[in-house]
Amino acid sequence: MPGRIARLSCQAILFDLDGVLVDSTASIEESWRVWAARHGLDPSVVLRVAHGRRAVEIICLVAPHLDAGTEMAELTAYEARITLGLTAAPGARALIEQLPPSCWAVVTSGVRAVAEHRLRTVGLPIPPVMVCADEVVHGKPDPEGFLAAAARLGVPPPACVVVEDAPAGLEAAHAGGMSAVAVTSTHPPDALRMANIIVHSLEAVTVRVNDRMKIRRLCLEARN
Repeated sequence: MPGRIARLSCQAILFDLDGVLVDSTASIEESWRVWAARHGLDPSVVLRVAHGRRAVEIICLVAPHLDAGTEMAELTAYEARITLGLTAAPGARALIEQLPPSCWAVVTSGVRAVAEHRLRTVGLPIPPVMVCADEVVHGKPDPEGFLAAAARLGVPPPACVVVEDAPAGLEAAHAGGMSAVAVTSTHPPDALRMANIIVHSLEAVTVRVNDRMKIRRLCLEARN
């Protein structure tokens, strides 16, 4: 039986990186396991809070006795080299190719060196607008990163659609007045219920660009 098609109209799409455009789960988990082992921490405890948050916040949560700055520098250097399991997420390349460069951005909880490394490794373009963890004061679920990306694109926040895989990112999107599409790559649908649309992968998402209007409009369609 054909799936139901849900639609959202917008002027720009703001993508999370890990779990949305890049399948980096194996790489992220290996980085945190190595880090946890070095400090005698339980990796399972670290991994429970490792998705969707900035690394500095994770370090402060699980190891407040450590110097977060020093740990971040070492962790970033390792993550900017490791390529374990890195692949473009299903449908990511095809979806990006449908979008004019001025109509999309990446907003990630990773630092720029790691984000650019992962995009290059999987062969996806680095967008003109990318807001990274080391460029904001407050990480997700604060909307600062999404609002900064919207401002750089020159698009009002309500005219943006966020694509996320984590509850913290969805909270940030709604806090910024934006609609959100959730991909169930790292969390089950029940954890992503605050999204306007939930899809299994970006293969279910297409975008039509309308250039005939004074303001370029995008029609995002998702098959559930």
